[in-house]
Amino acid sequence: MNSKIYVALISLAVSAFAIGTTEFVIVGLLQEVAADLGITVTKAGTLISGYAVAIAIGTPVVVVFTGKLPKKGYLIFLMLVFTAGNVLSTLAPSYTVLLISRVITAVAHGVFFAVAATVAADMVPTTKKGTAISIMFTGLTVATILGVPLGTYIGQQFGWRLTFVAVAGLGLIALLVNLIAVEKVQRSKHSPTLKDVGSLIVNPRIIMALLMTVLGFGATFALFTYISPILEEISGYSASSISWLLLVYGVAVAIGNIIGGKLANGHPVKALRFVFLIQAIALLLQIWLLPSKTLSILSLILMGLFAFIMSPGVQAYILILAEKLVPSAKELASALNISAFNIGIAVGSTLGGVAVEQMHIMDTAWIGAIMAGFASFLAVINYMLDKKQNIFR
Repeated sequence: MNSKIYVALISLAVSAFAIGTTEFVIVGLLQEVAADLGITVTKAGTLISGYAVAIAIGTPVVVVFTGKLPKKGYLIFLMLVFTAGNVLSTLAPSYTVLLISRVITAVAHGVFFAVAATVAADMVPTTKKGTAISIMFTGLTVATILGVPLGTYIGQQFGWRLTFVAVAGLGLIALLVNLIAVEKVQRSKHSPTLKDVGSLIVNPRIIMALLMTVLGFGATFALFTYISPILEEISGYSASSISWLLLVYGVAVAIGNIIGGKLANGHPVKALRFVFLIQAIALLLQIWLLPSKTLSILSLILMGLFAFIMSPGVQAYILILAEKLVPSAKELASALNISAFNIGIAVGSTLGGVAVEQMHIMDTAWIGAIMAGFASFLAVINYMLDKKQNIFR
């Protein structure tokens, strides 16, 4: 990859940093938001699952009707909407208004990632798609290292609303960086249609790939959604320590993402068979690791390594699979996979919420492990079918 491509990918990563921060910073501020708005922690958790549902539903719908817009201008517009959504979060007087602001931000988030992933993948040869996508997703992982812990610290020290002021500022910076660094991208010759949606959702190979994403990503969020109260109530840490613990988690996430990008080059699902299996084992181990204040550091590192390691792989896989099976709907396939990520977050966090209310908060660990185990099973089936159908020649 030449220097211009790297600069363009890094500029997309800056946007991913802002987006990742606003999606995940709420995890460390659940108790502050709940106390300020007079709601339960579980209801505050719906600000995470609701965000994910908005992405899941809104992303493919918006992509269908905006497929022929100029890519660069569209990406800049999406960052403008994203920034406005965070400003509304800052001013929200109630849970309802905050949820609406999160929905607005979420739709801009989902469409941005769908478009940016295809732009990143189209910049490089097939054998480098995983690396290109992982560079873009690096912004998301850096958000977990710096954005989320810093946002959590700001929210705990000065109020959660100031966190969203900071995120809105990040959105403006990302907008300017994209305006300067991203070159004009050729418009799509084929605008996605509802027929393309039908072609994708009735294709069993595409559905299995999307379901793999749902289960793999949901596995992490069954537990991670409630990591803040777990670290306080089970591991025994103070609230002021949460931001530093999330920093440890974020560093591990970044390392996992880099590894995931390299594993995704070539035949992504070949590696995903083992990635999901190890993720399941890592989640199951949390039952014994998190109750120990000392071992909980190890548990955060394990969770972080496998939280996003599958991201470049599943995104590269759906793009390659769509190119082979439904060539006219590649960008829409990317959008559907972004939806799948967030359906996974919604399902995982919802199942985690059920565990918190009906069982024990640590039951979130084995629920996540089961989801990751099923994702590994689907990866095995996908790999076998790819070999049988000569998808990767």
